[in-house]
Parts: sequence; structure tokens; C-alpha cells
Amino acid sequence: MKRTSIFLLLFFLCNAAFAQDLSLYKKEAFITNGDTLKYRILYPKNFDSQKKYPVILFLHGRGESGNDNEKQLTNGGKLFLDENFRNNNEVITIFPQCASNSYWANVEIDTVNTKRFFTFVKGGKPTKAMNLVLQFTNSYFKNSFVDPTKIYVGGLSMGGMGTFEILRRKPNTFAAAFAICGGDNVQNAKKYKHVPLWIFHGGLDDVVTPQFSYGVYRELRKLGNMPKFTVYLKANHNSWDSAFAEPGLLPWLLSHKK
Repeated sequence: MKRTSIFLLLFFLCNAAFAQDLSLYKKEAFITNGDTLKYRILYPKNFDSQKKYPVILFLHGRGESGNDNEKQLTNGGKLFLDENFRNNNEVITIFPQCASNSYWANVEIDTVNTKRFFTFVKGGKPTKAMNLVLQFTNSYFKNSFVDPTKIYVGGLSMGGMGTFEILRRKPNTFAAAFAICGGDNVQNAKKYKHVPLWIFHGGLDDVVTPQFSYGVYRELRKLGNMPKFTVYLKANHNSWDSAFAEPGLLPWLLSHKK
């Protein structure tokens, strides 16, 4: 009985510590023309508005959509809270949340027998959620404490698709990007052919086929870009845990400057 109590105590303490860590992400909202984009933002330790900082924009997957301003931290939130990373890197990290009735990317989705089929659009207008992100970043990146030469974006699944989407809509903004289990219409790749990219996918992904990522990778190579491309052969849709575990991911990202 005593051992069980100790175990439960440790369990609750660990969960409390995790919740406390995530609370370091400040809750904010961007409001424009009656529409609201909720987001969480993590500032560096000892933030000084007189200095300039790199910014990482992270786009979550479909499962974290909503309006609670919390779920978007489920996958990836801990990555930027790592003490070693925070002690050695002064970075602003932003996690916007996509509403459940919208999508980061301009993609048509059909469901047949519970399986989803994606058709990526060439061009087209941004979705409501992406339009809000575009307006928010247009505003936020003008802050004097943002280093305009070190702005980055990355995301997973729907957010991986959104990463390609925002790269083509703001081709001169980002110094580098990473996209995990996402995809795009390959004809859009020319818009971001100059951006350093690291693309990840699970070889067994039966939700978003790895052919989508490979198609973008292949097209970028044709255009003269040499993106990094990592396939986890035994991974299904969740290739983000493996990508986040890559020790070189964040150092690679932050090594780039416009």
C-alpha cells in the first residue's frame, strides 16, 4: 500500500511539473476584424525588449485544433522547454491554434471508408486560419525585439502542410523551416525553392502518405534546392516524436540566417 502511494505521489508530481512547464507559454490572442487567433508564446529567460531575438513559429496538427489555447502544445511544446536548449538559446517560440472549423493549408480532403484523401491546391486563397496567421505574423514580426534575419517555421501533419503553405505565401520571411509528415502541391515548391528545409516522414504513414513529402523533396531538388529529407522506415503517422528526438534539428534550424 505504501509503495502504491509513493508511486501515485510521484505520478502526480511529474504531471504537475509538466503542467507547470507548459504554463511558461503565455496565453495570448490576436484579434482583427472580429476574428480571433489564440496562441501561446514562450519568451527567453531574462527577456529584454531592447535586444533582438530569433522567432520560431510552430504549426500544430489537426488533433490539436480548437479554441482552448492549450491543445496546440501537446506535440512539440516540451521541445522548446528543454533546459539545456533554453539555457543556450534565446528564442521566442509561438504556437498559434487553428480553429476546429478551419485548416492551416489550402487542401481539399475527401473521406472514403474512414480513409482521408488529400488534394493540395496550387495557389488559391488562404484559409481563414492561415489568413489569421499571416496577419498576426505581419504584425508581430515588426516588433523591434524580433530579429528579421532569424525567423523560422515548422509543423507536423496539418502543420507540416501549413508550413509549406506559409512558406509560399511569405517566401521572403523565413530563414529556414522543417515540415513533419506534411505535403503540398509540387507546383508550389518554386515559391520556396530558396528556403533551407528539413523534411520528415514516416515510411509506414497510412494517414498522410510519405509520397507527398517525397514529391516536394524531389521537386525542390529539380529546382536546385538541396533539402534534408529523413524517412523513419518503421514509423506510421507519428514521425514527430522521432523528428523531435533528432539532436541536430534545432541547431540546424537556428544555424540559418537570411
